[in-house]
Amino acid sequence: MLDTLSSRWGILLFLVIIANGEFVAENEKYLRFPPNFLLGAATAAYQIEGAWNVSDKAESVWDRFCHSRNGLVYNNETGDVAANSYYMYKEDVAVLKKLGFTSYRFSVSWSRILPTGHADRVSVDGVKYYHNLIDELLANDIEPLLTIYHWDHPQVIEDAGGWLNPEMVDWFGNFTRVVYREFGGKVKRFIPINEPGSFCKNGYSYGKHAPGKRLHGFGEYACVHNALKAHARAYRIYEAEFKATQKGEVGLMVESHAYMPKTPDDATATEIAFEFNPGWTMHPVYSATGDYPKRMKDMVAAKSREQGYAKSRLPEFEPEWIEYIRGASDFLSVNHYTSKLVKSGQRGEIPSHDNDQGTLLVVDDSWKSSASKWLRVVPNGFRYILRQLSSKYGNPPMYITENGFSDFGSLDDVDRIDYYRDYLQEMLLAMYIDGVNVRGYYLWSLLDNFEWERGYSEHFGIVSVDFNHPNRTRTLKKSSVWWQKVTKNRKLTPKVINRD
Repeated sequence: MLDTLSSRWGILLFLVIIANGEFVAENEKYLRFPPNFLLGAATAAYQIEGAWNVSDKAESVWDRFCHSRNGLVYNNETGDVAANSYYMYKEDVAVLKKLGFTSYRFSVSWSRILPTGHADRVSVDGVKYYHNLIDELLANDIEPLLTIYHWDHPQVIEDAGGWLNPEMVDWFGNFTRVVYREFGGKVKRFIPINEPGSFCKNGYSYGKHAPGKRLHGFGEYACVHNALKAHARAYRIYEAEFKATQKGEVGLMVESHAYMPKTPDDATATEIAFEFNPGWTMHPVYSATGDYPKRMKDMVAAKSREQGYAKSRLPEFEPEWIEYIRGASDFLSVNHYTSKLVKSGQRGEIPSHDNDQGTLLVVDDSWKSSASKWLRVVPNGFRYILRQLSSKYGNPPMYITENGFSDFGSLDDVDRIDYYRDYLQEMLLAMYIDGVNVRGYYLWSLLDNFEWERGYSEHFGIVSVDFNHPNRTRTLKKSSVWWQKVTKNRKLTPKVINRD
C-alpha cells in the first residue's frame, strides 16, 4: 500500500514538474521581441546637454528657474553642465552602439535653435549641434526619435505668457516648422510635446517645475488647452508641408499611471481618474468625437458653478478646433512608470484639476519602492494600462517612450534590472495575448541626469555619470550589461509567473 501511495505521489510530482516546464516553455514565445521591434533609450535636452549659455543659446525657463536658487530644486542644483552631453554626444552614441540599441529618443532645445524664441533668427551653431548628433546616430545605424519640446521653452516666450498665451500655438508651430525643415530629411519620427499634463500641472498649478506658477484650477487647464492646439498645429504643419516629401510620422505623447480600483466598488472612481488623466489629452485626438471626455467636462462645470464661477474653468474648444485636433497623430507615444489605486474622495487645492476629480490615489504598501516617492514597482499595471489605452482608443500603433526605475546611484543596480525584466514581460504579454500594437520600447534613461526638482539626488540611468568630476565620467552599470544581452538575444530570460 505504501509503495502504491509513493508511486502515485511520484507520478503526481512528475506531472507537476512537467506542467511547470510546459508553462515556462509555453511562455518562452512571449519573451521574444518581434522582428523590427525598436529597442532604444531616451534622454531630454535640459537634463543632459549642459552648455546652457554656449554660443548664442538663449535662457530657457529651466535656466531661470534653477538660477533663482530658491530651494525649489534639490540642493539648488542646475542643468548648467548636467551630463555634459553637448560635448560628449559621440561618447554617448558609442555607448548606445555598444549596448545594441537600435533607436535613441532625444529632444532639441528651443532656446538653442531659436535664440529669440521666434523663427526670425535660427542659430547656425544650434542647428549644427543637432545635425552632428543625428549624423552620428545614423552612422551607427541608430534611428533617431526626436522630441521637439521637452519642457524647456525660451524665457522670453514665458515672459510673454508662455503656455497660458493662446499665441503659443503659432509660436510653437513656427518652431516645429524650423525643426522639420532642418532635420526632417534624416528624422522620420517626431513627438511634438512631452507629457503635456505633467508639465502643465507641475509648472502652472503646483509651481514645482519651471516656470514655477501656482495658478491651480485655471493654469493647468489653460496650459493643456493650448498644448493640445499646439500639438495639432505641429501635426498639421507636417501633414501639409513635409509629409509628402519626408515621409515621416508625428505622434501624440500621453503620460499615464495605471489607474486601478482599490475595491470593486471603486470602478466608477477609477473610470473618472482615467478620463481626467490620460483621457484629458488623448480623448481630443483619438476618440471618434474629439473634445475632452464628456464626464470630465460636466464635472468641472459643476464644480465651477458650486464654487461661484460664471463658467467652467475648463476651456471649451470651438467646433473647428475639435475637428482640427481630432486624428492629429500617426502613432501614440506612451510614458509609464507606476500605478495607483483609486477610490472616491477629495484631494488637492480648491480649485484644481486634482480636486475636480473627486478621487483619491493610493498605493499598496506591498509595492516595492524606489528612490522617487511617486514611483512604486507594479509590473502588472503596465499591461493593465496598455490594454486600457488600446481598447478605449482603437489600438493605435504605440511606442513606449519612457519607462524606468530610480535609485540613489548604485552601480550594482539589480533592482533596476528586476524592474525592466518584469515590466518588459508584462508589455510582451500585452502584445502577444491582448493584441496591443506596441512597436518599440525606450528605457528611461540612458544616462543619470538632472531630474528636474530632484536635481541629481535620484538616478534613472543605466549608465552612471560622475557629476562631481569635471569630465562627467561615464561608467556602465550592471543594468547596462543586462540590456546588452537583451538587445543581442532579442528576448528576455524565462521566468515562471503565477496567473489566476
